[in-house]
Amino acid sequence: MAKDKLLRLWDVIGDSKKGQPALIPVSKSTWWKGVKEGRFPQPVRLSRVTCWRESEILAIVHGTQEGGDRNKE
Repeated sequence: MAKDKLLRLWDVIGDSKKGQPALIPVSKSTWWKGVKEGRFPQPVRLSRVTCWRESEILAIVHGTQEGGDRNKE
């Protein structure tokens, strides 16, 4: 089983100051609102670091996301 790469917030929404292109071009507040509403995937928390699974982000980019919460039936 292949391990999923973890992405930080700036990997997802980009950072123009560092020249990091956005995978999903939204603001930080829009991203967190979307996470809260279930439009975007829930984060993975590693101590004080917040990340997202690359496969879930790419599913949004490619339009194959079924929902933000992995545990919903």
